Amino acid sequence: MRYGMVGGGDGAFIGAVHRSAAALDGRLELVCGAFSSDPERSRRSGAQLLLDPGRCYASYEDMFRREAALPPDRRMEFVAIVTPNHLHWPVARQALARGFHVLSDKPATLSLDECRALRDALRDTGLLYGLTHPYTAYPAIVEARERVAAGELGRVRKVLVEYVQGWLAEPIERAGNPQAEWRLDPARAGLSSCMGDIGVHAFNLAEHVTGERVVALCAVLNRTVDGRQLDDDGAALLRFASGAHGVLSASQVCVGEENDLRLRVYGERGSLDWRQQEPNSLWLRYIDRPAQLVRTAAPGMGPGALAATRVPAGHPEGYIEAFANLYRGFAARVAAFPERADAANGEWLPVPGIDAALRGMAFIEAVVAASASDAKWHAFPDV
Repeated sequence: MRYGMVGGGDGAFIGAVHRSAAALDGRLELVCGAFSSDPERSRRSGAQLLLDPGRCYASYEDMFRREAALPPDRRMEFVAIVTPNHLHWPVARQALARGFHVLSDKPATLSLDECRALRDALRDTGLLYGLTHPYTAYPAIVEARERVAAGELGRVRKVLVEYVQGWLAEPIERAGNPQAEWRLDPARAGLSSCMGDIGVHAFNLAEHVTGERVVALCAVLNRTVDGRQLDDDGAALLRFASGAHGVLSASQVCVGEENDLRLRVYGERGSLDWRQQEPNSLWLRYIDRPAQLVRTAAPGMGPGALAATRVPAGHPEGYIEAFANLYRGFAARVAAFPERADAANGEWLPVPGIDAALRGMAFIEAVVAASASDAKWHAFPDV
């Protein structure tokens, strides 16, 4: 299957992650790209990837126009969007208008209004859309979701989710770090840095694993480094529709922390605990029996988790493999489109789509509004 890429040129972190993940199964080929808003950098990036020079485009507009004109057996079949946030919706809009499926980094858009426009465009075109929340695709997370859905923990009472990093503890954006620069620039990142970049992953994971939906929240966002326009730290209290409560904490200024995403879910009869920095381990604890450590690929895992597992037990699996699971799932839907696209998604690991996009963008806007308000609780936006 052929795909193209917008963004992710020379020096960009996430583009290389996407390409590595897409290549892992040997079923996808990167055939074209508009890798940078700088035409020369885009061409140079394509040359480094050994692409046909004629398909290393100066702009995404040119790429969509020229790819659409190619014969069906040559043109790309979907596009991966790996740009800064402000371009996610403009690129997706043009891709859909030209007939291409879209797999996009999060957040899907720069605002909730844009996300609703994306939803309408998907309804109008009938094309496929995926959002790269890779943490949902770890085998242990698949297992956790299945156990909660089966009622193993009983009714969910409490959810604790945190995502902490330390890479922005100093003002590295002022020293020219490109990854920090755009994430702290409101014009490119949107309303939030910390919550828009990593807090939204924590929010998505909490709803995904529990199957619960947040209906209200209160929040505080902080700018701990002087001179920053956007938050680099924050927290939110969550109320779920079922009556469960949650606490979400996200920070990019915790000195010494790497990329520590942790989820704990507490039910009436049991609890679970998972950390992204030890992704092959899922702890289950019960009110009436000993704790259980479930390991990826080991006996006791359910069929969904085993389908998401790539190597035998004891071989570490992590971020790239989880990302690759999303690419595999999205490619299966594209291959089955249009006759069996929905069935293909149900036959293997679900890929977050427009619902996750709307929920994530609503979360970002809600925490920003709640933090700026003196009121305590704020209803979650109707999406």
